[in-house]
Amino acid sequence: MGGFFGTVAKESCITDLFYGTDYHSHLGTKRGGMATYNSDTQLFNRSIHNLESTYFRTKFEDELDKFTGNSGIGIISDTDAQPIILNSHLGRFAIVTVAKINNIPELEAELLQNNMHFSELSSGQTNQTELVALLIIQGRNFVEGIENVFNHIKGSCSMLLLTENGVIAARDKWGRTPIVIGKKEGAYAAASESSSFPNLDYEIDRFLGPGEIVRLRPEGVEQMRKPNESMQICSFLWVYYGFPTSSYEGRNVEEVRFTSGLKMGQTDKSEVDCACGIPDSGVGMALGYAEGKGVPYHRAIAKYTPTWPRSFTPSRQELRNLVAKMKLIPNRSMLEGKRLLFCDDSIVRGTQLRDNVKVLYEYGAKEVHIRIACPPLIYACPFIGFTASKSPLELITRRIIKELEGDENKNLEKYATTGSPEYERMVEIMRERFGFTSLRFNTLETLVESVGLPKCKLCTHCFDGSSCF
Repeated sequence: MGGFFGTVAKESCITDLFYGTDYHSHLGTKRGGMATYNSDTQLFNRSIHNLESTYFRTKFEDELDKFTGNSGIGIISDTDAQPIILNSHLGRFAIVTVAKINNIPELEAELLQNNMHFSELSSGQTNQTELVALLIIQGRNFVEGIENVFNHIKGSCSMLLLTENGVIAARDKWGRTPIVIGKKEGAYAAASESSSFPNLDYEIDRFLGPGEIVRLRPEGVEQMRKPNESMQICSFLWVYYGFPTSSYEGRNVEEVRFTSGLKMGQTDKSEVDCACGIPDSGVGMALGYAEGKGVPYHRAIAKYTPTWPRSFTPSRQELRNLVAKMKLIPNRSMLEGKRLLFCDDSIVRGTQLRDNVKVLYEYGAKEVHIRIACPPLIYACPFIGFTASKSPLELITRRIIKELEGDENKNLEKYATTGSPEYERMVEIMRERFGFTSLRFNTLETLVESVGLPKCKLCTHCFDGSSCF
């Protein structure tokens, strides 16, 4: 996916920019970049680093002295190298994007036919952030250019532009990814995660609406385009991506996870000795489940991160599986002879969960019950850079459907319907295959109720295949 941070201040912005960007490390694993603008020297400074084997901080902290100025943008991304810096009829600007663009070949051909060119290739392919920038400069002004992006791409795109006159923040047309505005004395900031604000002394000022465009200056925020009425923010933000202290649309991530677990615990009939969370995103749900069920919360698995940072993501699947296993250490003393219930955010491929459960039994667990915060993932995501969005068969559910139906695309709506014979059969096969004592997923209704937004404002495509637009 990815996350960005931008700020403009009356004083030097580099400290806020550096730490604000770093607070988005949980959203990206491949590239990190920052750009600043110094209005005194009228110069842009930019740096981009590979993060696949280290942290953002370790790459940037030794070169902070080269950044000067009172405005800047930064990003940690799962896609292309960015920021990109351009000089155009709109002026000079740097740009970062959190985007998934599904029609790059068509847009690339159209731009090349109009005598445009691409210079920022990533692994031999067009850098989608540069493509967005070229669409922007086709407009007569920044608003018209950003609307040109909204009207041409298939997928989603939120962005920050560092201009010679402040920072422009533009949220995706349907609001699939969030942007939150923060303020403090003499400075404003725009971020993907509100969790980047408290330790930098920013307070949440507002959440941008779908398609809304604003310009940030030290003295205030100027609205350049009003938000659209319709919204489809990704519901998986609360389930998996979001940092516990972050909020989207005023709904706190940890509170949503806790509520979803609470509701499940209140209705679950299983007899268990304790509830446990699979770190990190399953912990909030497990705490809620324990309260709703009336059982203690135990930490039977601990996460080890000093030498296994999330940013270490090998390209080979077998190495990714090894890293996932190395990070989670079971505690025999908390496992032996107990009926344990574990909460997790989701089941995507299932590899990590299968290996973890095997170890739990080896360490003496009497029973292993699994509860999942969201419904089964049935559909690949076409809207944001979710890890399971490349092929439907990356999803364990679709592989099971193919086994049962002979076609991974057959009767999907039946398998996505909680309580249907097809749904029950799929879940039971997963339970047997992984060796769980029991397996239960939260319903879509419970997830929506826990988030607290109307269903029509949430994108739930990966669960039920729905797409209002």
